[in-house]
Amino acid sequence: MSGIKFGTDGWRAIIDKDFNRENVIKVCRAAGKYVYKNFGCEKKIIIGYDPRHKADEFSYLGAEVLSEAGFEVLYSDKIVPTPVLAYNAKILNACALMFTASHNPPEYLGIKFIPDYAGPATAEITDEIVSYLEDSPEKYGQGKIVKYDFSTDYFRHLETLIDFEKIKTLKTNIIYDGLYSASIGYFDKLLDLHGIKYDTLHMAHDPDFGGGMPEPKPEYLKALIEKVKATPESAGFANDGDSDRFGVINENGEYVTPNEIIAILLIHLTKNKHLKGPLVKTVGASLLLDITAQKLGVDVIETAVGFKHVGEAMRKFNPVIGGEESGGLSIQGHIPEKDGILANLLILEAMAYYGKPLFELQKDLEAFAGCRFYNNRIDLKVNDRTEVQKVLDIFKTMETAYGYKITKRDFKDGVKLYLDDGRGWILVRPSGTEPLLRIYFESDSSIKLEELNSYIKDMSF
Repeated sequence: MSGIKFGTDGWRAIIDKDFNRENVIKVCRAAGKYVYKNFGCEKKIIIGYDPRHKADEFSYLGAEVLSEAGFEVLYSDKIVPTPVLAYNAKILNACALMFTASHNPPEYLGIKFIPDYAGPATAEITDEIVSYLEDSPEKYGQGKIVKYDFSTDYFRHLETLIDFEKIKTLKTNIIYDGLYSASIGYFDKLLDLHGIKYDTLHMAHDPDFGGGMPEPKPEYLKALIEKVKATPESAGFANDGDSDRFGVINENGEYVTPNEIIAILLIHLTKNKHLKGPLVKTVGASLLLDITAQKLGVDVIETAVGFKHVGEAMRKFNPVIGGEESGGLSIQGHIPEKDGILANLLILEAMAYYGKPLFELQKDLEAFAGCRFYNNRIDLKVNDRTEVQKVLDIFKTMETAYGYKITKRDFKDGVKLYLDDGRGWILVRPSGTEPLLRIYFESDSSIKLEELNSYIKDMSF
């Protein structure tokens, strides 16, 4: 057996080790068999790739495998963000293969299967694909490869969701850090098309991502933070390697957490754009979202961690917004897949609607919610499932945590413990992509958060 496993967002492996020609052919053949068995060979398959090492080479190999099997393959004529390909899966009624490892280190590449509903594949779908990995090649018809520009229809669609004329009224200086990512040629192009001025950093595709990580977190956005601080009245925006996640820096040069972004956009979309429906959030997201939703009269639907769970709930409940704490979101009228380009544009739109800088929207949010929340996460390396279960069992049986009583337990994804101060919780869950246990925790006090951090680190597992 190949050992190929699909995690929360596809299969990922190190290039030229497990991510090799043989395994790519296996995955693409298996994906083709899934498509044939469920839709027939008349179903189009679309393929895209991000800026990673050999992503173009391996993706074209996948196109050849699938065209030889009998499918018409629409192959991207350039680097393309995951949300752009996903949107085209929806409008073309196609299944998609995206060659990306998202925010993983540069030595990784991966394949993400996107069904025609344009959201992450469910476990049932990926399990079926995996079941075909060792099958012999089959031919279902006469296929072909067609080069395709996936940007045009995506741009047209975003123009129905975003008020670009409103954004043009912004007094804030926009700084876009391309971060060597797939959003180069997309986020900036949308601003260009609407005459919106901006400044830039790192605007070349680089498979090594400038020696950093393709992840829009503060430690990888130092140049953007410095440029924002050096430029009066400016805010910074970035995306991860395949542009499904976002990173935002306010006018004070401070990183704005995804929880804050989702809450600000929930207020904006309900009050300014009059969208109606629930909020979808993960069990790892902040209580800030629950409080904000409650004050807006919006129902909350909570899922396991991972956007495939958020996306599934979005398809079922048609929420105003669905988001996760790691920097992914989408909204009503779009696709059930996270879109970092859309997220950054929505923040600009919200700032324009209120005529306020982002740091003031953060202050307004804190006043609206009545408190501020602080979050942290510890990643604990584990060797096997026995070790994972041992740690989970410890948390399942805890009655107190650092002097706080446990008032409620939730088991939808690992173990989540709610503390009796009403503002704190601890979540322990296995990672879906790495051999790690992730321990999330939150409090309404930075001091209490540090106490919880020390308490968890001092625990003996």
